[in-house]
Amino acid sequence: MAENFDVEDVVEEKRNSTEKKEEEIELKVVPKDDSDIQDSKNKQKSRFKVNKVEFKEDKETVPDNDAGGGDHVESLSPPTSPLISDSYNSHSFYDTHNLKTFGHNTNEALPHVDHYRNLLSTTQALKSRPTLQELHEEKEAPKPVHHHKILDAHNIENGTGPAKDEVQVQTKTPSTVVVKFGWIKGVLVRCLLNIWGVMLFLRLSWVVGQAGIGLGATIILLATVVTVITSLSMSAICTNGEVKGGGAYYMISRSLGPEFGGAIGIIFSMANAVAVAMYVVGFAETVRDIMKEYDALMTDEMNDVRIIGCITIVLLLGVSIAGMEWEAKAQLILLAILIIAMVNFTVGTFIPPSMEEQSQGFLGYQGRIFETNFGPDFRDGEGFFSVFSIFFPAATGILAGANISGDLADPQRAIPKGTLLAIIITTISYICFAVMVGSCVVRDATGCVMDAEMFSHNSSNCSQVAFEYGLLNNFQVMELVSGFGPLIYAGIFAATLSSALASLVSAPKVFQAVCKDKIFPKIHIFAKGYGRTGEEPWRAYILTFIIATGFILIGELNAIAPLISNFFLMAYALINYSCFDASLSKSPGWRPAFKYYSQWVSLAGAMLCLVVMFIINWWAALVTFVCVTALYVYVHYSKPDVNWGSSTQAHAYRNALQQTLKLISVEEHVKNFRPQLLVLSGLPMTRPSLIDFASDITKGIGLMVCGHYIKGDVSQVSNIKTAAVHNWLHKRKAKAFYNFVAASDFRTGIQSLLEVTGLGKLKPNTVLMGFKSNWQTDKPENVEEYLHIIHDTLDLRYGVGILRVKEGFDFSESMVIEPVIEEEPRNEEQEALLMRRAPSVVMAAQMSAYSEEDIPHGQLTAASSIGSMTMLEDLKSNKIQIDVGGPSSDEDEEDDEVEEAGMSETEIEKEEADIEKGKEVEKESKDKNENSISRSGSRKSKNKKGILSNINRDILQAVNRFQRKQKKGTIDVWWLFDDGGLTMLIPYILSTKSHWSNCDLRVFTAGTKKKELDRDQKNMATLLSKFRIDYSKMTVIPDIGKKPKEESIAQFKTLIKPWVLDEEAGETEEMFPWKISEAEMLANKDKNYRHIRLRELLMEHSHSEASLIVMTLPMPRKGTCGAGLYMAWLETLTKDMPPILLLRGNQTSVLTYYS
Repeated sequence: MAENFDVEDVVEEKRNSTEKKEEEIELKVVPKDDSDIQDSKNKQKSRFKVNKVEFKEDKETVPDNDAGGGDHVESLSPPTSPLISDSYNSHSFYDTHNLKTFGHNTNEALPHVDHYRNLLSTTQALKSRPTLQELHEEKEAPKPVHHHKILDAHNIENGTGPAKDEVQVQTKTPSTVVVKFGWIKGVLVRCLLNIWGVMLFLRLSWVVGQAGIGLGATIILLATVVTVITSLSMSAICTNGEVKGGGAYYMISRSLGPEFGGAIGIIFSMANAVAVAMYVVGFAETVRDIMKEYDALMTDEMNDVRIIGCITIVLLLGVSIAGMEWEAKAQLILLAILIIAMVNFTVGTFIPPSMEEQSQGFLGYQGRIFETNFGPDFRDGEGFFSVFSIFFPAATGILAGANISGDLADPQRAIPKGTLLAIIITTISYICFAVMVGSCVVRDATGCVMDAEMFSHNSSNCSQVAFEYGLLNNFQVMELVSGFGPLIYAGIFAATLSSALASLVSAPKVFQAVCKDKIFPKIHIFAKGYGRTGEEPWRAYILTFIIATGFILIGELNAIAPLISNFFLMAYALINYSCFDASLSKSPGWRPAFKYYSQWVSLAGAMLCLVVMFIINWWAALVTFVCVTALYVYVHYSKPDVNWGSSTQAHAYRNALQQTLKLISVEEHVKNFRPQLLVLSGLPMTRPSLIDFASDITKGIGLMVCGHYIKGDVSQVSNIKTAAVHNWLHKRKAKAFYNFVAASDFRTGIQSLLEVTGLGKLKPNTVLMGFKSNWQTDKPENVEEYLHIIHDTLDLRYGVGILRVKEGFDFSESMVIEPVIEEEPRNEEQEALLMRRAPSVVMAAQMSAYSEEDIPHGQLTAASSIGSMTMLEDLKSNKIQIDVGGPSSDEDEEDDEVEEAGMSETEIEKEEADIEKGKEVEKESKDKNENSISRSGSRKSKNKKGILSNINRDILQAVNRFQRKQKKGTIDVWWLFDDGGLTMLIPYILSTKSHWSNCDLRVFTAGTKKKELDRDQKNMATLLSKFRIDYSKMTVIPDIGKKPKEESIAQFKTLIKPWVLDEEAGETEEMFPWKISEAEMLANKDKNYRHIRLRELLMEHSHSEASLIVMTLPMPRKGTCGAGLYMAWLETLTKDMPPILLLRGNQTSVLTYYS
């Protein structure tokens, strides 16, 4: 080609005073220069490149100097696209490098950083990848794109679109410059200033005097080992994803979870706040000493310290609130002063000492002084570890840069680089200064030149002489040696003030991060940001100022200093443990860019930090543990609503997987049998009492799975949200799993559940279902299907339980159901249809998570039931029918509900107003208490016919029947046939639960012969005794085989009459295969009588006293008992009874009397 071009998209806003604002996109063709042409030839990727559409603005371009450690300047109002479309027909968002390869026949999105961004933490208009449905489903006609369209709710919920309050396109606003620091000014300078503290000038010489040059260097290196290991761990953590504000708190909380993170966040903030007071008091005491030397005290020594300290902290607060840029400039000035002081000391060691200096122990570099001072000379009860504990606080400044991670341009790069380099520089400087001061100053001097010369050769008799000077006796050795003494004071001032300033900035920043996460109550007010950036924690600054001022006024900080050091060390220990734990979890998400770490070295570093804590001060270490434990326990039990993908979560999965695999190799034994239930609950919210009963059986001992059959195909339930169901189960305190299948019919769906539910040995062995109470009015094929499911369950060797209560379990007609299927965007007709079909609100599924005792009488409001506009009927709008209890006549009504949207605009507006009113009530309720029922608002709700209806308290009591403690009564076990012992085991388990503790266990069994009643009773008593099952009464029924009363037989015949084949009316088995023939009646005559007789016995013994009846389930033998006759048996046994569970094991022993 003769000429190459770049295509650049530029958005230009054209404003006209007489016309409406418009946004236009204009294309500018810019010829390439020679370098561009050459670059294009080299790359050979694409002839054209389409840049991201941006607003055309005049703004300052600031180069990124981060490579050199400079500051990075960002704009608070980043350029955004004028279009936010959920369609990918337009490729204006993307580099079209691949369009030449793929063409324009794909909606696929190229990989982009915006697709993986945390939406709630950005204010930019983001790109969102197309959804799976958009790529997989059939193409639809393109929709018009609106410039200010909001991304669909699906993208927002799933993390692929902006937050709800951020999705609208931003208009052009004046840009505000935000300064982000590079690794030098942001990390290196701060770490240097914190590590080079007053210890360098006032205590290093004493450390050398006690431990000698050799052990002194060892102490420095040992402290360095702790800090280096911690820095390596910190580098690994902060390069495993973007690091935001909060420093050590952010790293620990996102690695170990909110429990450890919250605990460290609070104590770390407190430690920094008190450290401000420590450093300021150190500065004030130095100023006071100078004033005392010149006899210029204002009042007395203590009050002068307080006055100077208060003035100093006010000035430091002003610098901090002025902004991070001013604070950084102040730090640079202080660093310069500190370096000058250090150079001053180094130069002074080479200047020949005067006579006065020699008399005070400074003799200049001499080999014999180095030799004498190389070994230790511990005095006054000091030892290696006590000296180490005094020096180690000098090394606790390595988090100074990480603490302002939110103000760093590239924390992932700046924190490792700046921190490690600072440790190397300070370690070398400390060792060099230790060698220098140990080579030219003697340990003891009296102020006489001859004495100094003598003790430089031999210090064995030093203890017999009173010394005032030398390494061990004078903390001002650095000033003595320096070329110009006042510069050392300037260095001390710089060291204390820089450390105080760093702590005064760190404490509010960390505390603000804790407050933003809302882990602790009542402190979120300190999360608010101010200033030009909108992120300056002024409130937290004031709180830190108040705490620090209080400790300055107290003045006694020596006792608190060890506690502060231990707080820092605990943070180091948890950083190391975070790295170890994340590595140990083997999570695919643990991919740190920093590779120079080892999980075992990190573990050793954590243990070393704990050891150092006790070396420094054992009682301070214990106090630290108590504080962290108390905060950990609080956060653990308060369960904050956060999800950070911590290593704790990774371990939970890994441990569960390992234990599940391990369980496969464990051989089954009858002693270890546990009831593991598959509950055919349908949508669990619709049958809360059935869930509660099953939970009473399995809680703490066995597996429970709620099975849900959905009529439809897989594509129609792809968006089902199991998290909403599990959340409801959690609120209901039911420890259960939820599993659903989509199938064309009920039996096929249940078969799928029976075959695939479970994992390895964690597989249900018993099926629990509700009684089909509408069997007499339902379609015969549905009743036969119910019986076939029982057959299928027994064929697969499951135990079977059928539970019946008078009011039934299905409350789906009386509930607002939590949304379990993500809604697709609706068009206007669908919205109108939804408004027409909005049912009356009677009772919320959320309310079923609470017992009626929690709600005062008369406070059950319709307003409180509004938890979602998605209801059971809404699911049908997606062509899905929820069949939670088996086939029913509701199927016939499905087509009646699907109508064309023919409402008038007035009617639609009225219905919309009602819905919006309900949403307002819902919002008010959530604001008061997110997990409680609203006690305000209207007490009534209008249904679509305008009828006012109150919530039925009886329904609420039925819903919570098994939630509350049962009244005084009995659990009657009718163990008629030996099914392996399941009929006996389940009621025994229930009798041990707190809800059933008021109920005694009574056992009824069938006798063999009337004459052998005593023997049968003795045999059963012996068996139960061997099984170690306690019971209050045991009864053997001798006359179960007795013929029932004629009136009972007549009632049974009336019950089955609609199901009996009427041959006189011309009915045949071919025409009505589901009806009971005369041959079937004759074949089951004895069984009919038996079940009628059992009902008479139940009415006699259990009807009025029992809180629960458990009876052996009649066995439906294939080919001899039809659905109608079998359901008649069940109806006869259970009608008008207390809660009754018909239970049948799989003929395998679940009880044993062997040890």
